[in-house]
Amino acid sequence: MPILAFLGRRLAIFAVSLLGASLLVFAVCSALPGQVAEVILGEGATQAQIDALTAELGLNRPWTVRYSEWVGGMLHGDFGQSYFTGQSVTELMAPRIAVTWWLVVFALLLSIVIAVPVGMVAAMKRRSWVGFTASALTQLGMAIPAFWAAIVLVLIFAVGLHWLPANGYIPLRVDPASWASHLVLPVVSLAIVQSAVLVRYVRSAFIEVLSEDYYRTARAVGWRPFPALLRHGLRNAALSLVTVVGLQLSAVLVGAIVIEQVFALPGLGSQLLSAVSQRDLMIVQGIVMFLAASVLLINFLVDLSYAWIDPRLRAEGAR
Repeated sequence: MPILAFLGRRLAIFAVSLLGASLLVFAVCSALPGQVAEVILGEGATQAQIDALTAELGLNRPWTVRYSEWVGGMLHGDFGQSYFTGQSVTELMAPRIAVTWWLVVFALLLSIVIAVPVGMVAAMKRRSWVGFTASALTQLGMAIPAFWAAIVLVLIFAVGLHWLPANGYIPLRVDPASWASHLVLPVVSLAIVQSAVLVRYVRSAFIEVLSEDYYRTARAVGWRPFPALLRHGLRNAALSLVTVVGLQLSAVLVGAIVIEQVFALPGLGSQLLSAVSQRDLMIVQGIVMFLAASVLLINFLVDLSYAWIDPRLRAEGAR
């Protein structure tokens, strides 16, 4: 069946990409200068002590053995143990994944909610002051760094108006209201830049729809402009939107790392920076691999959504 062939092809690409990402992450982390044992023991350690700790940590074994053990462990959900604390990397990452997950998902959803209607209006009114204003605001949003937007929002809504907390995080299970209030500013800060990027692509996609025969036909039979564009153009513009969302995921994850620092959120970003400074490579490898796998998984889902939106792509991908 075409759908099974399409799905099998995409699964194979996903698996190969995941394996390649794991090899790249392990190679880069292993090639970093300095010795983990030397960092743990400090500057006063002797070479004998460094060699002994290196052997104890298993870092003197061939890289192929260490890589195989690391990949084999990840297949069972085990990302190894921290060199400094001896704790499971999986257990250390688990509570922080939720923080980053909420931040990234809400920021992407808010970006889409903003980008689709603004992009449609910008396309329909592109020759008026409304379209010009939307395009200008889009350019401004793309030029603003996420951390700068975060600082401005904190000054206005936290320091000035005292409406929202400036930093910190409260788990959802502890206090849902406080959890939501602590996420508002980080999510909006991250969504400002991403929505500006999405608006440009949505606008371009809908401008193409406006020139298509099916839209003109809908207008000719009595449909009003906005309902006609929404009914007949949204599905066709969705391909561009889905593509950009998949491509922007990596940018959102990088932005989340910065935003977590600004708002003191206990997410993967702050943990990654802390692990890098301590040279705790098992945590670094685990977090980077998790983020890489997340991006690849989203791209895999994007490919599947293409087939759902346009069955012709499914038939072509199966060949």
